[in-house]
Amino acid sequence: MSKTPFIIAITAAVLALGYFAFETDAAAYGGSAPETCANCHVMDSQYENWYHGAHENWAKCTDCHLPHDNFAVYYAEKGRQGMKDTYAFVTGNIPDAIRANEKTKGIIQENCIHCHEDAVEDIMAGTQPIDRYCWECHRDVAHSARGSSLAPYQDSTLYPTK
Repeated sequence: MSKTPFIIAITAAVLALGYFAFETDAAAYGGSAPETCANCHVMDSQYENWYHGAHENWAKCTDCHLPHDNFAVYYAEKGRQGMKDTYAFVTGNIPDAIRANEKTKGIIQENCIHCHEDAVEDIMAGTQPIDRYCWECHRDVAHSARGSSLAPYQDSTLYPTK
């Protein structure tokens, strides 16, 4: 049996995947540029909110939304979130308002505490119980109050505007 058809098939697959990766700039999705996160049109208002918010000069999307335990955990979660987003995009099952799920909320909370450790230490020493997410009080910090015309204030149904 000739190996030629097998070699042709493998070569065609490699070329097709290479072309796909080149055309879609697939390598960018392994990075941490906020512009890459904003490639999907449903993320426009989140990107704009971040861009005009307090964290724009200090943090990228991945600094808050991905765990930083180690390389493997970081890329496993990046892959999980990317697969979920890709599935939603391909199937058209995209929510009108994007909300973090419980796992992502935990990751964001850990990252808030990690970056703002000194402030959190002062808070933890106080008498106030810590039974809320940071953004419940500091809602406008990461993404500001700006939004798209579809949703003038992000999560306005859950968090009243000022």
